[in-house]
Amino acid sequence: MSAPRTVVEAAGALVWRVRAREMQVALVHRPRYKDWSWPKGKLDPGESAPVAAVREVEEETGLPVVLGRALPGLEYTVNGGTLKRVHYWAAQVAGRSDTAPMSARPPVPHTDRDEIDHWDWFDVRAAAGMLTRREDVAPLDALVEAYAKDRLGTRALVVARHGQARKRSLWGGTEEDRPLTGLGQRQSRALVPLLAAYGTARVVTSRWERCAATVTPYATAAGLTAEVADVLTEAEHVSSPARVAAVVADLLHDPADAVLCTHRPVLPTVLDVLAEHSRRVVADALPRTNPFLAPGEVLVAHTARTPRGPRVVAVETHRSPQAI
Repeated sequence: MSAPRTVVEAAGALVWRVRAREMQVALVHRPRYKDWSWPKGKLDPGESAPVAAVREVEEETGLPVVLGRALPGLEYTVNGGTLKRVHYWAAQVAGRSDTAPMSARPPVPHTDRDEIDHWDWFDVRAAAGMLTRREDVAPLDALVEAYAKDRLGTRALVVARHGQARKRSLWGGTEEDRPLTGLGQRQSRALVPLLAAYGTARVVTSRWERCAATVTPYATAAGLTAEVADVLTEAEHVSSPARVAAVVADLLHDPADAVLCTHRPVLPTVLDVLAEHSRRVVADALPRTNPFLAPGEVLVAHTARTPRGPRVVAVETHRSPQAI
């Protein structure tokens, strides 16, 4: 029986902008390999792929970016048999509205010039010709297609299930004050860079302790005041799921990137609202079976503005590395 194949996980982003009605993307030059490629790099220990993507872009270009929708990743063999798996996202340079999430990120040192000696913006047609690896054109094609269909300029609604909490049977207090476990606290801290990667500027949470505690580290790091909503608790949801649906609809219409933290029994209503605002293929990709999201797991709904209102054009889920 052969030994398991070594897999190296990496992440990066296609940073895009529009100038004179032309779409442009950022490429980096690596002198060691004499090639042009997307800014990317290996995940640090305990780091999630989205967090690595924004870190690598800033290290290699100096650009602080906010992630948009995921793009097709690549897999290829390096070093005589090691499989390298690269995760890509669309991304844009952070703007004035991203002050809060940027303040939640640590400083990022720039890469040495012997690793990246130059980067520049290229029109997408020129970029396709500049890329050294032909496989790197695949995420570019997806980026251009999404832009042509008005599905690229998105904002994120992050739906979070609270981190792992003390078991009901072992807690002597009420449901309202049942706290996170040690793992749950680590999951809440791991959410800080993840939410910052998606430019989260609004925090909405159930009033109950295990939810509020899950998003408090991010709100504190970003200098935000969490909006506490009684309607997002399990008890209030039982009496009025329509009020939960109204909160989710409000967040979909809001231009700010946001996180909503709630409980497992509330998630079906949240997901139903997302499905109502989604294309069929996207709605089919939403979680549909209990528990919907694991403790500390998030679903990122990328939402575009359309003449028909907000439309969820892509979704992705992420678990805290602390829980894997």
